[in-house]
Amino acid sequence: MSRPKLAIDLPTDALRIVRWEDPVLDAIGHDPRSSYVERFWLSLLGPSTTFLIRRIAAALEVEPGGFDLHLEDTAKAIGLGLRGGMSGPFYRALARTGQFHITKASGAGELAARTRLQTLTRHQVDRLPLSLQAEHAEWVASTEAVPDAEQRRTRARRLALSLLELGETDEATELQLHRWKIHPSTAHEALRWARGQRSDEPLASASAVATGPRATTGAPRPPIPPPLRPRPVYGPADDAA
Repeated sequence: MSRPKLAIDLPTDALRIVRWEDPVLDAIGHDPRSSYVERFWLSLLGPSTTFLIRRIAAALEVEPGGFDLHLEDTAKAIGLGLRGGMSGPFYRALARTGQFHITKASGAGELAARTRLQTLTRHQVDRLPLSLQAEHAEWVASTEAVPDAEQRRTRARRLALSLLELGETDEATELQLHRWKIHPSTAHEALRWARGQRSDEPLASASAVATGPRATTGAPRPPIPPPLRPRPVYGPADDAA
């Protein structure tokens, strides 16, 4: 297998790191410091790249507007140094972040980095050792059977978005989520998220919807679908780091 190549010409001292905004993955992905990434992504990325993206995620949490990644200091901090130059282990670890679409070039001497990673695809799972493949299958089954708080939030968001796309009002959407036994605070957060995904229009309050004029013309809206069977959701309990 050929070695991954860097997508940019690197400066000699520091590299500017900014957030790679991805609303969907930011909402449902795995924090690089989570147990999911340590258990399953580690086998694909290798320890050096895994340590590197953890440091980047931690720094972006403190400085969300971006920060300067000092190359020599970072290389030493993860036990590599800059031995071997551009073909050495540190730069190979940095290049692998691009190979797996965790970073991308966003300007001269600048990389945009994700702060959440996706759940492994089937092709990626097939590359894991057999023992980890079995463990990943158990993880998927367990998240389906007993959803944790993050998974419940993700399901609520998906349902809210589906209801809005069917033409339901904000109030009707939130009430329907309550009927599906979704906690009121989770339902309200899901509604705000779904509204933000659809447009930049301000969120209508429940009282405004209740007192405002109701449409009386046009074709009737399709019926509200029953709640879907929970699906595997992309994030174990500690992903909200």
